[in-house]
Formats: sequence, C-alpha cells, structure tokens
Amino acid sequence: MNALLIVTLLVTTGLAASSCRQAPAPPQPAAPAVSVPSGTIKGRVHLTGTPPPNPPIRMRDDPMCHRAGADAPAVQETIVVGGNGGLANVFVRLRGSFPETPVPTQPVEIDQRGCLYVPRVVGVRIGQPLRVSNSDSGLHNVHGISPGTDGFNVAQPQRGMTNQFRLRTEGILRLTCDVHPWMFAFVGVVDHPFFAVTGTDGTFEIPDVPVGVHEIEAWHERLGTVTSSVSVEAGGEAAVELGYSTGADEQ
Repeated sequence: MNALLIVTLLVTTGLAASSCRQAPAPPQPAAPAVSVPSGTIKGRVHLTGTPPPNPPIRMRDDPMCHRAGADAPAVQETIVVGGNGGLANVFVRLRGSFPETPVPTQPVEIDQRGCLYVPRVVGVRIGQPLRVSNSDSGLHNVHGISPGTDGFNVAQPQRGMTNQFRLRTEGILRLTCDVHPWMFAFVGVVDHPFFAVTGTDGTFEIPDVPVGVHEIEAWHERLGTVTSSVSVEAGGEAAVELGYSTGADEQ
C-alpha cells in the first residue's frame, strides 16, 4: 500500500512538472539581407597621341614556340589601342574601404598558349584562386613576382599541367617565364569586388558599386597610373573617362 502511494505521488509530481514547462519557442525567420543602395560605373580608358610600335617577339631559339608563331609572328602586346583610341589591358579599380562581400570560389584562369600568357591582364580578389595552366607541349615555368609575400616559382614541363595560387597582398603581381623571357602577364589583386580590365575598345564596367563619390584608378604596365573621381547614384549609371597620353602628335 505504501509502495502504491509512493508511485502515485511520483507520477503526479512528474505530470505537474511537465505542465509547468514552457513549450519551445517557434524558430524565428532569418533577418532579411540589408540592401545597400548601389549603381554601375561604365567607363572608358583612351590613349591620346601616336602609340609606340610593339616590338616583335623572336621565338626561334625554341622550336616549340617557333612553330606556334609560324603563321602569325607574335609581337609584344604592351600597348593595344582600338580604332577609337580605346586602350586595352588596363586594370581599373576603386580605391578605399568597402563592406565585406563573399570571395568567389571560381578560379581566375591564365593559360600558357603559343608561348604567351593569355590573357595578359586579369583581376583577382584576395583569397580567390588564381589558376595557371600549360597548353603547350614543352616546358614553361610560372614565376610570380609579388609586391608583397605572394611570390612563387613552379615548373610546368608538360601540357595540361596546372597550378593554383591564393594571393594575400594587394597590388600588381607580375608573371614571367624564366624559360621564355618574353612572356608576361599581370594580375591586379584587390580586397573588394570593384575592379575590371578594359576590353579591346578600352571600355569597362563595374556593377553594384555603393552609392557615393569614389576614387577610381587605372593601371597600365607601361603607361603607369591615372586617377579620377566618380559619383555613383542609386540605380544609376555613372560614366567616367580616363586618359593616357604618349605626348606625340599633340598640339
């Protein structure tokens, strides 16, 4: 009888405690992403004056390279100007600090093809993979010369070989090949997504730029750096023109 009473009391106490517990709170919806007002920069980089000629590349010392350039002898494409004076292969970036955004996981790719680096100029985020490949049938070596601590030097003796690098220092990384000293490429490394490389007509576009007045910088491997300012309005397109001059044929 006493045992039955004890069991009854335990069950009753358990039910009472259970009834006092609060039901778990329903899951709260995730906070909506904050939309930052932004616009687009559409610009052009031009060259005034007569561009200097690009020197030919003499590949005869390496039969593989000589065969690659037999149909169309290669030139060192240091300055590439379109019919309207637009300057290609210019790395354009905004200067300043910006809110953090996800770093792309898709690699930026450069190929060694026909004993040239293709493309010649690219941009990459800090932490985004840079992938360099060898599409030629013989030896190349990828020599990265960094303004900071991102230097590397690796051999790619066979077609199809690739190496991947993650860069940590802002600035211009210069790629060379110790086997073929005429090979160059340039990698603009930045810590935000607001950059571009000009096309064959000198134009570029930078989307999703936060509203405000920004300093914009253009870099060219031979002509150096020019800067300007651009004002971006919400939902608008801001036009900007950046110019270099050779000093020739000017009044």
